[in-house]
Amino acid sequence: MVLHMRQIVLDAEDARELAAFYLALLGGEYRAGDEPAADGSDDNADWVAIRTAEGVDITVQRVDELPRVTWPHGPVRQQLHLDFTVTDADQLERHRDRAVALGATVLDDQSADPDGALYVLADPAGHPFCMFVADDGSAQPNAS
Repeated sequence: MVLHMRQIVLDAEDARELAAFYLALLGGEYRAGDEPAADGSDDNADWVAIRTAEGVDITVQRVDELPRVTWPHGPVRQQLHLDFTVTDADQLERHRDRAVALGATVLDDQSADPDGALYVLADPAGHPFCMFVADDGSAQPNAS
Protein backbone atom coordinates (compact mmCIF):
# COMPACT_ATOMS: atom_id res chain seq x y z
CA MET A 1 0.00 0.00 0.00
CA VAL A 2 1.41 3.39 -1.03
CA LEU A 3 0.37 6.72 0.40
CA HIS A 4 0.31 9.40 -2.30
CA MET A 5 0.78 13.09 -1.59
CA ARG A 6 -1.91 15.10 -3.30
CA GLN A 7 -0.75 18.67 -2.74
CA ILE A 8 1.10 21.13 -0.57
CA VAL A 9 -1.22 23.56 1.21
CA LEU A 10 0.01 26.92 2.47
CA ASP A 11 -1.91 29.43 4.60
CA ALA A 12 -2.00 33.11 3.63
CA GLU A 13 -4.06 36.17 4.39
CA ASP A 14 -4.39 36.68 0.61
CA ALA A 15 -4.71 33.29 -1.10
CA ARG A 16 -4.89 34.74 -4.61
CA GLU A 17 -1.71 36.80 -4.17
CA LEU A 18 0.38 33.91 -2.80
CA ALA A 19 -0.85 31.47 -5.46
CA ALA A 20 0.03 34.03 -8.14
CA PHE A 21 3.52 34.41 -6.62
CA TYR A 22 4.25 30.66 -6.84
CA LEU A 23 2.69 30.41 -10.29
CA ALA A 24 4.94 33.22 -11.57
CA LEU A 25 8.01 31.78 -9.81
CA LEU A 26 7.55 28.14 -10.84
CA GLY A 27 5.41 28.24 -13.97
CA GLY A 28 2.34 26.12 -14.51
CA GLU A 29 -1.35 26.84 -14.47
CA TYR A 30 -4.33 27.41 -12.21
CA ARG A 31 -6.58 24.48 -11.41
CA ALA A 32 -9.75 24.73 -13.51
CA GLY A 33 -12.10 27.13 -11.77
CA ASP A 34 -9.36 28.78 -9.69
CA GLU A 35 -8.28 31.29 -12.32
CA PRO A 36 -8.49 35.00 -11.40
CA ALA A 37 -11.63 36.84 -12.45
CA ALA A 38 -11.45 37.86 -16.12
CA ASP A 39 -12.43 41.44 -15.25
CA GLY A 40 -9.54 41.75 -12.78
CA SER A 41 -11.84 42.17 -9.80
CA ASP A 42 -10.68 40.96 -6.39
CA ASP A 43 -12.55 37.79 -5.51
CA ASN A 44 -11.08 37.41 -1.98
CA ALA A 45 -10.75 33.68 -2.69
CA ASP A 46 -10.62 31.28 0.23
CA TRP A 47 -8.82 28.53 -1.70
CA VAL A 48 -6.66 28.81 -4.83
CA ALA A 49 -4.85 25.86 -6.39
CA ILE A 50 -2.10 25.75 -9.00
CA ARG A 51 -0.18 22.96 -10.68
CA THR A 52 3.46 23.86 -11.28
CA ALA A 53 5.24 23.18 -14.56
CA GLU A 54 6.78 20.12 -12.85
CA GLY A 55 3.33 18.79 -11.90
CA VAL A 56 3.38 19.69 -8.18
CA ASP A 57 0.05 20.87 -6.79
CA ILE A 58 0.28 23.88 -4.47
CA THR A 59 -2.90 25.15 -2.88
CA VAL A 60 -3.25 28.29 -0.80
CA GLN A 61 -6.03 28.67 1.74
CA ARG A 62 -7.03 32.04 3.12
CA VAL A 63 -6.77 32.60 6.86
CA ASP A 64 -7.80 35.71 8.76
CA GLU A 65 -4.42 36.21 10.39
CA LEU A 66 -1.00 34.72 9.77
CA PRO A 67 1.91 35.93 11.89
CA ARG A 68 5.13 36.14 9.88
CA VAL A 69 7.73 33.53 10.70
CA THR A 70 10.68 34.95 12.65
CA TRP A 71 13.27 32.76 10.95
CA PRO A 72 15.70 31.46 12.08
CA HIS A 73 14.86 32.27 15.73
CA GLY A 74 12.10 33.98 17.59
CA PRO A 75 8.58 33.46 18.80
CA VAL A 76 7.02 32.39 15.47
CA ARG A 77 8.88 29.27 14.35
CA GLN A 78 8.61 27.85 10.85
CA GLN A 79 6.78 24.54 10.62
CA LEU A 80 7.59 23.74 7.01
CA HIS A 81 9.67 25.15 4.19
CA LEU A 82 10.11 24.41 0.51
CA ASP A 83 13.47 23.70 -1.15
CA PHE A 84 14.19 24.56 -4.78
CA THR A 85 17.34 23.56 -6.64
CA VAL A 86 19.19 24.89 -9.66
CA THR A 87 22.13 23.51 -11.59
CA ASP A 88 24.68 26.33 -11.17
CA ALA A 89 25.51 29.63 -9.45
CA ASP A 90 24.34 31.75 -12.42
CA GLN A 91 20.88 30.19 -12.25
CA LEU A 92 20.85 30.67 -8.48
CA GLU A 93 21.40 34.41 -8.89
CA ARG A 94 18.87 34.69 -11.72
CA HIS A 95 16.14 32.86 -9.78
CA ARG A 96 16.87 34.81 -6.59
CA ASP A 97 16.45 38.03 -8.58
CA ARG A 98 13.17 36.74 -10.08
CA ALA A 99 11.84 35.72 -6.67
CA VAL A 100 12.65 39.14 -5.19
CA ALA A 101 11.07 40.92 -8.18
CA LEU A 102 7.93 38.84 -7.57
CA GLY A 103 7.74 39.88 -3.92
CA ALA A 104 10.04 37.53 -2.00
CA THR A 105 12.41 38.81 0.68
CA VAL A 106 15.97 37.53 1.15
CA LEU A 107 16.34 36.28 4.75
CA ASP A 108 19.84 34.80 4.48
CA ASP A 109 22.49 35.11 1.77
CA GLN A 110 24.90 32.18 1.77
CA SER A 111 25.69 32.48 -1.94
CA ALA A 112 29.43 32.74 -1.24
CA ASP A 113 29.56 29.58 0.90
CA PRO A 114 32.13 27.27 -0.70
CA ASP A 115 30.36 24.22 0.77
CA GLY A 116 27.05 25.04 -0.89
CA ALA A 117 25.70 28.29 -2.27
CA LEU A 118 22.15 29.02 -1.14
CA TYR A 119 19.60 31.68 -0.34
CA VAL A 120 16.86 31.54 2.26
CA LEU A 121 13.94 33.70 1.18
CA ALA A 122 10.42 34.38 2.42
CA ASP A 123 7.44 34.39 0.07
CA PRO A 124 4.99 37.34 0.25
CA ALA A 125 3.08 35.63 3.10
CA GLY A 126 6.29 35.10 5.08
CA HIS A 127 6.86 31.36 4.48
CA PRO A 128 10.62 30.65 4.28
CA PHE A 129 11.96 28.73 1.29
CA CYS A 130 15.45 27.85 0.09
CA MET A 131 17.12 28.02 -3.29
CA PHE A 132 20.43 26.23 -3.70
CA VAL A 133 22.77 24.67 -6.22
CA ALA A 134 22.25 20.91 -6.19
CA ASP A 135 25.56 19.09 -6.12
CA ASP A 136 23.96 15.64 -6.06
CA GLY A 137 22.60 15.68 -9.63
CA SER A 138 19.00 16.20 -8.46
CA ALA A 139 18.51 19.57 -10.13
CA GLN A 140 17.19 19.43 -13.65
CA PRO A 141 18.09 22.16 -16.14
CA ASN A 142 15.53 24.94 -15.94
CA ALA A 143 14.57 26.74 -19.13
CA SER A 144 13.34 29.91 -17.42
